[in-house]
Amino acid sequence: MPDDLYGEILLDHNRYPRNFGALESPTVHVEGKNPLCGDELALDLVFDGDSLKEIRFKGQGCAIAMASTSMMTEMLKGKSAQEIREWIERFKNFMRDGGALPDDADMGDLEALSGISKLPVRVKCALLAWTTMEEGLKQLAKK
Repeated sequence: MPDDLYGEILLDHNRYPRNFGALESPTVHVEGKNPLCGDELALDLVFDGDSLKEIRFKGQGCAIAMASTSMMTEMLKGKSAQEIREWIERFKNFMRDGGALPDDADMGDLEALSGISKLPVRVKCALLAWTTMEEGLKQLAKK
């Protein structure tokens, strides 16, 4: 994807976040913060057995944090807890590896965040939702 398309995808998810809002009776409610830049978010997760049936988020922060969260909610809805863990690891590696993808990888809109991986200070913004989701899975396992 060309850089201008990446920028448009990121801005679109920031301006019009998918799955924004709260859920009335979530299975798990988890909050995450990035004290370095002030990003804050809360995830509401509803699981049906092992499957993520519904996900919503609320929060405030930079465009990268909000766009990454929006993209994550779209990517993970309907996945099992194990699939979610695999996606979390895949995304962390994507950020650590400079936005490089294996030839057969399809990360959808998340590919728009590839340039962020070259900005170490901003990687934490992109990872906030993912580390918060990881904490949510830990809470789920305790239930």
